[in-house]
Amino acid sequence: MLIFLDIDGVMAPANSWKRPEFLSDGFPAFSHRATQALQRIISETSADIVLTTSHKSNYSVEEWKNIFAIRKLKTNKITRLTENTNHSSRKEEILNWFNSNTVFEDFIIIDDDKSLNSLPELLKMNLIQTSAAVGLTDEIASEALALLEKKHIHLHNSTV
Repeated sequence: MLIFLDIDGVMAPANSWKRPEFLSDGFPAFSHRATQALQRIISETSADIVLTTSHKSNYSVEEWKNIFAIRKLKTNKITRLTENTNHSSRKEEILNWFNSNTVFEDFIIIDDDKSLNSLPELLKMNLIQTSAAVGLTDEIASEALALLEKKHIHLHNSTV
């Protein structure tokens, strides 16, 4: 199971009127609600994280592991999309990743980027979109888990 995860607008709500709180590592704090919701998804699915955030290349994978740990998130494997040297849109970055990688497991994409609404249907059906000002919530986590459960049941029934 993979979670393609954005940070701004998902883990750290983007409110233009409020300066984000920065923690000791120099990175913005995640909202408590988003942290609990992501931990629930990870705990119930044993998912690995693929970072899609524009910050992904600013930190090594080890630094990302520390960023999540400081924010009290217990993660499994963390990877990231390749560095965006071509200034591609998030949609193009995700498409490039899927064109370069064979995926045999369930996945969800959690992002607030509206350009992802034009992903091909096979990818878009795995998109869980957040409101940038609110971020990831328990209700959205429930939606993500229900989507994964539905896909798992469908996959199981089609292989029986």
